[in-house]
Amino acid sequence: MTRKEIGLIDEDLTYRIRGAVYEVYKQLGGGFLESVYEKSLMAELIRVGLQAERQVPFTVSYKDQPVGKFLADIVVEKSVVIELKAQANINMSMCKAQLVNYLKVSGLKVGLIVNFTYPKARVERIVV
Repeated sequence: MTRKEIGLIDEDLTYRIRGAVYEVYKQLGGGFLESVYEKSLMAELIRVGLQAERQVPFTVSYKDQPVGKFLADIVVEKSVVIELKAQANINMSMCKAQLVNYLKVSGLKVGLIVNFTYPKARVERIVV
């Protein structure tokens, strides 16, 4: 698979997810807790016909031994992991590293970091 093909994985789906993110932000604006945005985004994703689950558990293994778990904020269509934030100042390098690890553990290829903050919601797409 070429670099361009890798970048296009689930492009249509992530476009639809971005639309849902921006609709939630248009309705709520900035300043709410992450949990409010998570519930609102779930409602919007379902409203636009996407299958989504929240707080999806994944097991972290070390040398084939389970050593921990993480909960993905939202998984859409069993294909895209969404990591939500609601913070004015976030360390994007750390957020990216966290999402890359979530993708490795889940076996999925595409993730979105969504930060609902003022003056607008920001979405960063990560493909592994």
